[in-house]
Amino acid sequence: MNEELDLLNPPSTDFSMLDYDCAYIPGNKVRMHYKYVDNASKTFTTAVIARGWRRFGKYFFHPICNGCNECKSIRIDVENYHYTKSQRKAIRRNKETQIIIQKPSLTSAHIGLYNKYHAFKHRKDGWNHRNITQKEYHENFVDGAQDFGKEVLYIRDGNLIGVDLIDILEDGISSIYFYYDPDYASLSLGTYSLLYQIELAKVLELPWIYLGYWVEGCKAFAYKPKFQPQEILDDFPHITEFPEWEPWDGKESKMRN
Repeated sequence: MNEELDLLNPPSTDFSMLDYDCAYIPGNKVRMHYKYVDNASKTFTTAVIARGWRRFGKYFFHPICNGCNECKSIRIDVENYHYTKSQRKAIRRNKETQIIIQKPSLTSAHIGLYNKYHAFKHRKDGWNHRNITQKEYHENFVDGAQDFGKEVLYIRDGNLIGVDLIDILEDGISSIYFYYDPDYASLSLGTYSLLYQIELAKVLELPWIYLGYWVEGCKAFAYKPKFQPQEILDDFPHITEFPEWEPWDGKESKMRN
């Protein structure tokens, strides 16, 4: 029992950031609570992800915004997943795409592709953009992976065209971040990468894909309800509290305080 409690309460540095502009709701401010864990276990990571936290590198975090509770965590029910016609087409379009799963790495191809993708999103969708440095990439996507963090590489014509960062946890796969080559947009790699996560979870007999946050009306999250069935979680329960996920079809207005 003491060993289990130790796994759920690793040594950490806890802090909150000053408010900054919200990327999801214009005019709102964001404040994030962080827990820096130098040596996180899979057990700890599973527990906090199931309670709405996210992980970048060695930083675990969730929003604590003043007067706002719009960020809701969502997860896909793997066993009962229903493929749409367009999703099946995305699978067929990627028959020639090579996939490699490995420990997260850092190469010039990673940096080049990441910056190319974000420059494209800046032009297309108005995302804020500046080129990421090798140090920043390592801190966000390579560091802290331990034995559960992986990258899924998508290769076509001998080129790296997509990178999916994931955590393979005790009860599911947590989607961390995905970026791709806009020159291959016709392959629907964003959709295909998530469908591949679902297939991987089935092979590993894991019940959930943790998709991160849903914010009603946010264009960047519009794709998420297309992967059904799902469950939604309100708030961020403490590690000692049971997370009460509820079925959610993506069509009804989400729960509110």
